[in-house]
Amino acid sequence: MITAREEKLNYLTADYGVKSWLLTVDHKRIALLYLATITLFFFLGGAFAVLIRLELLTPAGDLVQSQTYNKLFTMHGVIMVFFFLIPAVPAVLGNFLVPLMIGARDLAFPRLNLASWYIFVIGGTLSILAAILGGVDTGWTFYTPYSSTYSNTYVMITAVGIFITGFASILTGLNFIVTIHRMRAPGLTWFRMPLFIWANYAASLIMVLGTPVVAVTILLVGVERAFGLCIFNPNCGGDPVLFQHLFWFYSHPAVYIMILPTMGVISELVAACTRKQIFGYKLVAMASVAIAVLGFLVWGHHLFVSGQSVYAGLVFSFLSYAVGIPSAVKVFNWTATLYKGANTYQTPMLYAFGFIGLFTIGGLTGLMLAATGLDVHVHDTYFVVAHFHYIMVGGAIMGYLGGMHFWWPKMTGRMYPELPAKLSALVIFVGFNLTFFPQFLLGYLGMPRRYHAYPEEFQVLNVMSTAGASVLAFGYALPMFYFVWSLRYGQRVGNNPWGAKGLEWLTSSPPPTHNFDVTPIVTEPAYAYAAEEGAEIVHT
Repeated sequence: MITAREEKLNYLTADYGVKSWLLTVDHKRIALLYLATITLFFFLGGAFAVLIRLELLTPAGDLVQSQTYNKLFTMHGVIMVFFFLIPAVPAVLGNFLVPLMIGARDLAFPRLNLASWYIFVIGGTLSILAAILGGVDTGWTFYTPYSSTYSNTYVMITAVGIFITGFASILTGLNFIVTIHRMRAPGLTWFRMPLFIWANYAASLIMVLGTPVVAVTILLVGVERAFGLCIFNPNCGGDPVLFQHLFWFYSHPAVYIMILPTMGVISELVAACTRKQIFGYKLVAMASVAIAVLGFLVWGHHLFVSGQSVYAGLVFSFLSYAVGIPSAVKVFNWTATLYKGANTYQTPMLYAFGFIGLFTIGGLTGLMLAATGLDVHVHDTYFVVAHFHYIMVGGAIMGYLGGMHFWWPKMTGRMYPELPAKLSALVIFVGFNLTFFPQFLLGYLGMPRRYHAYPEEFQVLNVMSTAGASVLAFGYALPMFYFVWSLRYGQRVGNNPWGAKGLEWLTSSPPPTHNFDVTPIVTEPAYAYAAEEGAEIVHT
């Protein structure tokens, strides 16, 4: 039986002991454990990126040897993709907000939620161990037969780490699906749910259905490497193209694990900062599901030059264009929401603007790569690197940071300083474009990726890119400092500093351990900013 005093204690002040955190089943504390862990991985992966850009400052490849360079870009990709980008929004913001947004006291399986964090830490630790022992040089895609037969680096340890981490993703997705289906507050029908919930629901479907495929694929690489079986090695009858089909069947939908929850964040920011309901709410919600479904059908566009038949390439090209439609729906509907809205230009909205701009560039260049003729020209060049980063870094991280700034007062009960926060959004936007837009030009001119030396005529654009990376690194480091500063010195805020709609704003900041003293009843649609006062959400 929970006492009234226990109900009112928030998750930050209930118990400061380390043991209470390591054994907690409070979804909000687990979200903060994920936050601390993925922040560590982010800066570790960023350190590898800094070394990559310093190497590419000069054409000669004179900072590190080629083998070391291979390990740098591999560890950068492994850490940033599997241990930051994929878990960032679902594991941190999703873990914290899904129960609050649907009026639940916790996720459906609290102990499973904690277990997912431990599994994530174990997998990440193994990958860091591989880096300490000497790294892995296969690229984050682990293409066979090099990874399964010929590489003499720590492929097995890294593969085992990724294999284990996959279970954390599966458990998180399963938890979200069951929670959203079974634990919504009375009156919270499917089409009254916030779009952030829709986005996490769609991403969870991909986690549950797609992650086992890549886990089995990595397991097969380990089996071939350990026992010499001929699964992917063509020298003894294996098929390396089979590996690419299996790997990208998950790894392209994984892009949507990274970006769909971020799109949900942007919907929340746009609605709150314009004081309007999202234009075409149902269409945006269905677009999330459409992206999740179509995302499973486009993996073959990674194989245009890998021996896939011309007819299959044509089909995958068509489907790759099709998956851009629901993404475009979201961008157009966000833009329509901004029209004649009571737009404010606080920090979360600046990050939302940055997301829309960078994601649009990434999406349009993705359509260029879906054209088989152009893809043959720019395949495995820096054009692909730039496109990928515009989606995954410019899009996903901008949205993640926008969400962190929006819900930080709810998480901590304190506000960060607005001026340096706005500066961080501006610096990141400028630094990002300076870093990656020159890479579009480099790729179109023919500079291949994964090379540590290059012709001198490419140096000017590489110098621009490295200079931009310096600006970008400052922009990413800045929020860490003022977020930490705000924990002690930030202005205390009330329950709803933004005047936003949604159940999470009905609780205290930070919320009590069990979220709601009484179960809320929802009597209005999502984002009902124009609703009369008497129609607001009530308690019973």
